Amino acid sequence: MPEDKVHKITLVTCTAPVNIAVIKYWGKRDEDLILPINSSLSVTLHQDQLKTTTTVACSSSFKEDRIWLNGKEDDINQPRLQSCLRELRRLARKRRCDGDAGADALACSHRVHICSVNNFPTAAGLASSAAGYACLVYTLSRLLGVEGELSEVARQGSGSACRSMYGGFVQWRMGEQEDGKDSVAEQVEPESHWPELRVLILVVSAERKPVGSTAGMQTSVETSPLLKHRADSLVPGRMEEMVGAVRRRDFAAFGELTMKDSNQFHATCMDTYPPIFYLSDVSRSVINLVHRYNQHYGETRVAYTFDAGPNAVIYTLEQHVAEFVQVVKHFFPPETNGGQFLRGLSVSPVSLSEELKSSIGMNPLSKGISYIISTKAGPGPQMVEDPSLHLLGSDGLPKKSA
Repeated sequence: MPEDKVHKITLVTCTAPVNIAVIKYWGKRDEDLILPINSSLSVTLHQDQLKTTTTVACSSSFKEDRIWLNGKEDDINQPRLQSCLRELRRLARKRRCDGDAGADALACSHRVHICSVNNFPTAAGLASSAAGYACLVYTLSRLLGVEGELSEVARQGSGSACRSMYGGFVQWRMGEQEDGKDSVAEQVEPESHWPELRVLILVVSAERKPVGSTAGMQTSVETSPLLKHRADSLVPGRMEEMVGAVRRRDFAAFGELTMKDSNQFHATCMDTYPPIFYLSDVSRSVINLVHRYNQHYGETRVAYTFDAGPNAVIYTLEQHVAEFVQVVKHFFPPETNGGQFLRGLSVSPVSLSEELKSSIGMNPLSKGISYIISTKAGPGPQMVEDPSLHLLGSDGLPKKSA
């Protein structure tokens, strides 16, 4: 066999989206399998604004599995990472043993090199682990020829990653089986279902959060009676309400429930002992701003939600985006580089009435918000066909720009 055939490198690159939950996942009933204590529902954000890109290479010349995250080599032996690798290789071997001609026999046995980059702040409450593990699982599945229910595999990397395996509006059913086979994600509606829905991410801080989600939710499960009540008595009904609101495209119901569930999630963090504080003073000012804005109009025009971090995710409808962005700019004046304050989908500038500014009646807080990302609902993971966009070179190592 010629030398170049022996050491041939196979490269696959994919992208995967961030998702932001409107009914929150917080707490596991099984730490190893990552099985949640309640179901959850999220909106998948568009990859034009927020995505993880991952390239996986495999070759007989690779001596060991390796991974690079955002330009730095990381520990390939992290238990959750190993769980995903092990499960995908098992599924690939099973497919091959079942006689599937599409299964790549060589890829099953070769070591892999993985390179992954985010185009947004990592670990700052913007669901970076969800996008990262969804992208890893999807890319490896394409490389290994694995098909079928992949959300169960992604869940073993990061719970909310299972929801990033689909576009649009996605629910993660908590399931009942001990082995977790029924704890999977499913699409409620595609991204095309509600084209008027818009998302604004108000980036308060891009810093790494002081208490990670894994440690935080474990402490909450152990110490918060409110969390147990929420999971057992409140979330099942809220899931039904939220699915109905999404299907009806009922923004008032969707927005109110989104805000109530965010507040309750952070109440369980406060009820945790010792308490966990993910919201900052700026976060609380944004909450105040949203309620005053809605009160001015006598209806729910915008809704906030906060994950395990200080950054606000605002849901609204297309016709209200321009004014609310201007409201944010007025009450959280940006630094002089105004052009970089708004990123993503373009928003036309509008003027605010004195009546609105007076009705909101808050003192402006300069530099409270670093920038806004303007986006919308989007599709699930995608294959990247252009070979020039691979993050790994022909030697299986990160390109300089990666």
